[in-house]
Amino acid sequence: MNRIDKLLAAMTLEEKIGQLNMVAAGYAVTGPVLASGAAGDIAAGRIGSLLNLWGAPDVYAMQQIAVQETRLGIPLLIGFDVLHGHRTIFPVPIAEAASFDPALWERSAREASVEAADDGINMVFAPMLDIARDPRWGRIAEGPGEDPWVAVQFAKAKVRGFQGAGLPDGLLAASAVAATAKHFCAYGAALAGRDYASVDISERLLHEVYLPPFAAAVAAGCAAIMPAFNDIAGIPMTAHIPLLRGWLRRETGFEGVIVSDYNAVAELIRHGIAGDLAGAAAAALLAGVDIDMMSGAYSQGLSPAMARGLVSIEDIDVAVRRVLKLKERLGLFDAPYRRGTDAAEAPGVAAARRDLAREAGRRSIVLLTNYQVLPLSPGLARIALIGPLADARADMLGPWAMAGNAAEAVTIREGLAAALPNSEIVFAPGVAIAGDDTSGIAAALEICRDADLVLLCLGEAATMSGEAASRANPCLPGVQSTLAEAIFGLGKPVVVLLSSGRPLMIAAIAAQAGALVATWFLGVEAGNAIADVLTGTFNPTGRLPVTWPRDVGQVPVFFAERPSGRPANPDDPYTSKYLDMPVEPLFPFGHGLSYSRFSLSSLRVNKVEFTRAETLTIEVDVTNEGPMAGEETVFLFARDSVASVARPLLELKGVGKIALAPGESGTVCYKLAAEALAFPGSDLKPVFEPGEFLLSAGQSADPRGLLTIKIGALPG
Repeated sequence: MNRIDKLLAAMTLEEKIGQLNMVAAGYAVTGPVLASGAAGDIAAGRIGSLLNLWGAPDVYAMQQIAVQETRLGIPLLIGFDVLHGHRTIFPVPIAEAASFDPALWERSAREASVEAADDGINMVFAPMLDIARDPRWGRIAEGPGEDPWVAVQFAKAKVRGFQGAGLPDGLLAASAVAATAKHFCAYGAALAGRDYASVDISERLLHEVYLPPFAAAVAAGCAAIMPAFNDIAGIPMTAHIPLLRGWLRRETGFEGVIVSDYNAVAELIRHGIAGDLAGAAAAALLAGVDIDMMSGAYSQGLSPAMARGLVSIEDIDVAVRRVLKLKERLGLFDAPYRRGTDAAEAPGVAAARRDLAREAGRRSIVLLTNYQVLPLSPGLARIALIGPLADARADMLGPWAMAGNAAEAVTIREGLAAALPNSEIVFAPGVAIAGDDTSGIAAALEICRDADLVLLCLGEAATMSGEAASRANPCLPGVQSTLAEAIFGLGKPVVVLLSSGRPLMIAAIAAQAGALVATWFLGVEAGNAIADVLTGTFNPTGRLPVTWPRDVGQVPVFFAERPSGRPANPDDPYTSKYLDMPVEPLFPFGHGLSYSRFSLSSLRVNKVEFTRAETLTIEVDVTNEGPMAGEETVFLFARDSVASVARPLLELKGVGKIALAPGESGTVCYKLAAEALAFPGSDLKPVFEPGEFLLSAGQSADPRGLLTIKIGALPG
């Protein structure tokens, strides 16, 4: 018998159920229920995993109880939310997605993994892979945006980074942690953008948009999956047998651990599919959920469920085996204390990690508009720095900065002061982020009167994005718009810096600003990264990973729409449009300006006719026509012109980058497997249909700027 078989044979029912029980240590509150008395329950074998505990000494103490004081000495899983860094906080995921840089995504996950492991953590509840097309939903901040192709690349990069894919020992390495891809699935399609609300989407949308990122995570070796809080068409994900046991286990071959979200198993009662904890526990276990996070349903309900014949000991054993196997993959049985040794880092490691956070921050910034105001002139004598986000240290970290230290964050004010030592920078907040107090506006206006330029720092508080942070109207909160209108009225050049975890409804701001910059929540190096971009030390490269709506009335809005039989036509009232605003978004997916000017030409492909087995080579020439060296991002889209199922107007198939000096030209090359042009047919099985395809390349998803060629798929 191997180790796991021997343990299973030796375990009592209570000890088996204990392995399926995850309890919060109480260091951080991430849900509605708090735990107490964890140490005693660990010693009794009633807890197999902890969450929200970090710090090497404290983790060691808990792990020591499990290893030395329990009958069987089974070590603990120690889980934690590490969404965008651990101690060193990187940009929020939607911001980092704007870099369109999988290598950067992997590097930031690798560094977060190193720090988390140093704190004794061996399991992270990341990456978050929810496709989100509704900025009302606060958790849009935590994911990679609106597009499944981007989310697939994001999933692969983050899993590799967290789990140490490049390390000789992989998950056994002391700096590797088990990744938990979440939230499976379609959580981002919550009704009306309300967190935890029901989801009702088509099977086609599920398979084309929401499932592919999780398939990619599984293919990358992801150790765990977390079901979402929501139901899909009436079946809560925590008890969704067709998706958990059917699609995830059977179709993708996932053999890892499924861990519930916080209190989600017990919430099956409120969903209305279970009458008590025993029924809820049975429903989740039979769907394949191995670990119950913080609801107490397994610890209190599985024994009664067995007595009532709802589950069998074999059902429990299957889940326990998966949990024990994960602990074995992490090397916990042989070296339970290998993570969290409190060893001193080599000189320069912390500084290099901060440098990476700064690089990630500036590559995440998106220059939305610029009317020759940026980069800032070095001759500016006096700059007025106005707004509630200008000196908001804690807010720079964004949501889910669990182990981050706000005192270590660089504010916008500090970053600018360091970057512009010869300029006088005067500061006034003007208003608070929220609230209706306008008494500070007069003082803000006064210091602007003698300024050469105004930097207006607006946006959300960090707590306004993330979980439980849905906003029915995600505009500028409080009276920030009143402050902005007053500042614009001075007639000064105004650069607006927008801190947020989502697109905000700022059409009026965009129309009046001399420049508008999406600075998101960039983490510990926010101020320095922003200063790098504003001064031209770094030429902005960020591009929007989401479509930015003009107004909440356009939501949900995304580039991959299906065609209408009556497409929008301003001259025809009986077409798909609004009476009161354009159908086009404020900014399209992929939008982002540079201090350079790039042009595209000569889109070409090596085969104008091809079969399913072939790979296409697609090239497009790029020229830097601007005054500065810069980097351009070029998007490759495809469209199946005529298919058995109507296909989206544009589907993203690749992203290319090229760095060019002023006046220099180069070529972006894509390798596209013809298989990537297949789609779920009428039976939702992949089908590759002969016929015409359109390939397009552009600097965004704006159809007016695309180069397009026709190619043909042959039978066979």
